Amino acid sequence: MALTYRCLIIDDESPAHKALISHISKFDELEHSGSAFNGMEAIKLLNENQYDIIFLDINMPVISGVELMELQPNRPLTIVTTAYSDFALSAYQNDAIDYLLKPISPDKFAKAIEKAKTYFSGNSLKKETQTNAKILSYRLNGQNIDMPLCDILYIESLGNYMKFYNCKLKSPIVIYGSLASISAEIDCAHFVQVHRSYIVNTTKISAVTTKNLTISNGDIIPVGRKYQILLDNLPIR
Repeated sequence: MALTYRCLIIDDESPAHKALISHISKFDELEHSGSAFNGMEAIKLLNENQYDIIFLDINMPVISGVELMELQPNRPLTIVTTAYSDFALSAYQNDAIDYLLKPISPDKFAKAIEKAKTYFSGNSLKKETQTNAKILSYRLNGQNIDMPLCDILYIESLGNYMKFYNCKLKSPIVIYGSLASISAEIDCAHFVQVHRSYIVNTTKISAVTTKNLTISNGDIIPVGRKYQILLDNLPIR
């Protein structure tokens, strides 16, 4: 059975949605699964649903496309769709797989979809499970250790290292690596970056203010200014 890729369109203009829906409808493997007309709507949908590909406009009110990419580093595969050529470098620096200028021709759209399919087929994790990892494997003191993601309270950046706070351990674990690298390995439905130095497990949040989060163990995590807009959309349980 062929794979189906769930697509989310993020654009503040209705004609752009209609054009992309028309392009998507011509591919049996693509499914139009959601539409957002601004960045806030997009963040809410991304937190509540699972998508494989997002088509993202750049010039939007409140939250631009580039800002959304920065706020959602572990988002679905991103194809930028815009009338502006100036932001291509920023888009690719934020891991966009393609940058399409409007009006988008069927040929260029098809090439972007081929890039996406190549990415999925060549990814070391299968598409069906790539956003549902349950175990984080790491090496510590010469040993390979598995850490259930559900036990992680939050992750703190320490330059070239990360400190993992685990609800089952008395002391945090320090591992070599960066928050950017770990974002690709964790379940994006339950983890969100709220500060340049912190990723938190949203199921472990007990309280939220405009400047801080309180974790279930009592620790208080600062919320960076550019991440504050995410607070209203955190899937806290």
